[in-house]
Amino acid sequence: MTELLFGVQAPPRAGAVEFTVEVARAADEGGLELFGVQDHPYVGEFLDTFTLMGHLLDKTSRIRVFPDVANLPLRPPAMLAKAAATLDLLSGGRFELGLGSGAAWHAVAAMGGGELKPGEALKALEEGVEVIRALWRAGETARVDGEFHHVRGVHAGPAPAHSIGIWFGSVGPRANRLTGRIADGWAAPIPSYLPYESWADAHAAIDAGAREAGRDPGDVLRIAQVVGTITPENVANGTDLVGDRPLRGSVDQWVTLLSELATNTPFRGFVLWPETLTLDQVNLFAHEVAPAVRGG
Repeated sequence: MTELLFGVQAPPRAGAVEFTVEVARAADEGGLELFGVQDHPYVGEFLDTFTLMGHLLDKTSRIRVFPDVANLPLRPPAMLAKAAATLDLLSGGRFELGLGSGAAWHAVAAMGGGELKPGEALKALEEGVEVIRALWRAGETARVDGEFHHVRGVHAGPAPAHSIGIWFGSVGPRANRLTGRIADGWAAPIPSYLPYESWADAHAAIDAGAREAGRDPGDVLRIAQVVGTITPENVANGTDLVGDRPLRGSVDQWVTLLSELATNTPFRGFVLWPETLTLDQVNLFAHEVAPAVRGG
């Protein structure tokens, strides 16, 4: 089986920094590969995601941290490229870039960002990625002349410590085709945005976009993000993938579900969004669920 990646996510709550560090350390020490941090700058109780990620990278040693996903309309891509490269360099290559075209447009506009139509948002995302990658090519002069984003003769750099993956959190067919065309991965939105039954169509659109661009669809990393709880006992039908219902089941049920997804779908990454974020949930996922799925 192709190498699998496992992780958890946490919200950047201002009053929970010490606990978030504990969670990140538990994930790190438990052998998980990924730690996602939500990015909703317009939420008053939330810290700046990128500043918090720098703190978490400093407090961990091996886990990769990523925004889940960065809000491009509120983060100019040239500065986003600089921030991402900086975090990657300071952490020795442990930063990845989850990226979204935008959501909650009224909140974005209230915070000073532009409100875009869906087609405009996708065009802006494509241009933003072009700007970001141009700024990572250290030693070159970056020139991108887009409708929404541009750089005109900027000295590129610094280069990241490793080839940062750009993982889209795309939802609709056009966005997923764009993911297949230009992104390094797909961080599947949680089911409140994309019901589980839509996964197959999303994979098909990503595959089609990749083939249109002459890419191997298998080169686009797929990460399933699942909301739920690991329970002490089995829950009847608790891990059935239905609508946007949280998944609830025992360790064995979670192992069975994720093993089936790893075997029968393109997913190679699995990020748990605990209904209630606790160290116990993180440790169960890290020490019992993930090793059993890897060994399956």
